[in-house]
Amino acid sequence: MITMEKRTLEKCLKYSGSTERSLVQTGQTQTQTVPMFTLSALVAAAALFLSPLTALTSAADSRRPLPLKMDEALLTVNNELDTDVSVFWTSDRCYQCLYQKLGDVSAQDSPGQPGSVDFVVSTQYELTLQVNTSQSNLELCKVPFHFGEHGNYSLWLKSLSPSAVNCSIVTDADPVNSYIPILAAFLIYAGLALVFDVGRRIFELDAVKGLVHRIGGSMETERLINSELGSPRAAAPVTDNILPPPPSAIRRLRSLDTFRGIALVIMVFVNYGGGRYWFFRHASWNGLTVADLVFPWFVFIMGTSIALSINSLLRAGFTRSSLLKKVVWRSVQLFIIGVFIINPNYCQGALTWGDLRIPGVLQRLGWSYLVVASLDLLVARGHLDMLTMEVWWSRGLDILLYWPAWLCVLVLEVVWLCFTFLLPVPGCPTGYLGPGGIGDMGLYSNCTGGAAAFIDRWLLGEDHVYQFPSSRVVYETDTPLDPEGILGSINSILIAFLGLQAGKIILHYRDFPTSIMLRFFIWGLVLGVISAILTLCSTNQGFIPINKNLWSLSFVTTLACFAFVLLALIYYIVDVKKWWSGAPFFYPGMNSILVYVGHEVFENYFPFHWRMKNSQSHAEHLTQNLVATSCWVLISYVLYRKKIFWKI
Repeated sequence: MITMEKRTLEKCLKYSGSTERSLVQTGQTQTQTVPMFTLSALVAAAALFLSPLTALTSAADSRRPLPLKMDEALLTVNNELDTDVSVFWTSDRCYQCLYQKLGDVSAQDSPGQPGSVDFVVSTQYELTLQVNTSQSNLELCKVPFHFGEHGNYSLWLKSLSPSAVNCSIVTDADPVNSYIPILAAFLIYAGLALVFDVGRRIFELDAVKGLVHRIGGSMETERLINSELGSPRAAAPVTDNILPPPPSAIRRLRSLDTFRGIALVIMVFVNYGGGRYWFFRHASWNGLTVADLVFPWFVFIMGTSIALSINSLLRAGFTRSSLLKKVVWRSVQLFIIGVFIINPNYCQGALTWGDLRIPGVLQRLGWSYLVVASLDLLVARGHLDMLTMEVWWSRGLDILLYWPAWLCVLVLEVVWLCFTFLLPVPGCPTGYLGPGGIGDMGLYSNCTGGAAAFIDRWLLGEDHVYQFPSSRVVYETDTPLDPEGILGSINSILIAFLGLQAGKIILHYRDFPTSIMLRFFIWGLVLGVISAILTLCSTNQGFIPINKNLWSLSFVTTLACFAFVLLALIYYIVDVKKWWSGAPFFYPGMNSILVYVGHEVFENYFPFHWRMKNSQSHAEHLTQNLVATSCWVLISYVLYRKKIFWKI
């Protein structure tokens, strides 16, 4: 956060969960760059548009007395008092944290010559500076302030009276606006979307269609005349009106693939770094950022797909035992890929059995899929058309018909609550949900994650869980904590099951789009109320705060609330009104496993990654991350056009 002469160096701080990572850079400026001419025009335009912003940032760096990295500012403390002082700091994102020492500043040597020391401070969050006397540690003043990136500030300490001290911060040099690259990128993508939409509408005009058909027809005739190959192909018999259509419970909904694609594209973007903006990284402990949304949404829509897929296969005549075998095999495949191919411990060197991370994103997906799909196979109805909708309890068919599965999920949730709040953890308060480290005034520094972390270390071993939790960034924790750990997997089952419920709603009310959307909104409202009660509408002071590291109950209900509402809106726009085709998110949504595995495996290869001229520039990082994400969208589009889909 704030350092005087050193920076926190981490070889790897990749936060998988979405699929995700957080890297602390060394700050060394690199002078070579990979040519961009091999990329598409979109990539070149984005890089050229953002490059002046990078130059401005580099020029700003050269004017600073001390070299500044990304998200840093220069603070000069000027002491006009007659006593030496010590300056401390804390972040507003660090709940009940100990103040950390910034440094000491000597008293003024003579009138008009104050003691002065330069410090580097963080600009990500608002900070509170505390000034104490060095000898008696008596507090003189506190100053909250949000510093701007690469700004130059002065903190003046002046005596108003023997018992009063004035502390004021003056801006000596204005900071750069590090959010301009985001605005530029938004305008570029919005402009491209507008151009494609206008082009599509032009090609839909009858006059344009006729011209295209005439040109295409003449070219085909010329090709046939000049061709010396083969013989005419026999026309395929027309069977559309003869053979019955294959059994299917419901046509494939583009909204589901669009929803999945939105979650996946954001996931890829934040995994690649998200331009190194703090809100595209995971929350250090309680609370939500953009990066915290995507993985739960992916699990949710997986549950929705399970309901539709199993219903379709049962109608097609597959037995439940054969489907269960497929479910088990697919879960095993996901687990194996997650452990041996997508493993963040690669960043520490070659994998070894001694430090192999066992939990992970695909492992959690496989486990959630196994449990939820197995529950659905036990209670799923293959022929929903035979169910009457006239009885008094027909409005609750999507729940009442599957009560055994609901009972199992509720039992699992009771197990989570009991382990979380009743399991004794050595050296820690029972039911502790805090981050440890310097949080809670440093009283429980080794209790990070409470029961969840304790269970993982006990069952898996400390070396087999994630070593770089996001709590290190703000709370300076040293205890390993896996965000995809064992206890949190129970709540991932819950959100997948809520997604399954969305699928049941689609199945039972497939002929009534209004009923589907109404039920989605009701579920969103109910889950939102539950979240408000659990959190007391606060970040840190509720019964169960929203916490992605622990996958707390409120985290699941909140993200499921958002998912129901977002799915209702996408369903209405894409499948009901057909105002939007779902492009371009629809294409990666159709090939989600391939895109996810591919973006992890090839993350360090060009064009997904190249050596930057200035590694401490948000603009360059944002350009690289957007280029990499756009490449995967383009790849998924090409695969879609060629009918290539990787299914496990």
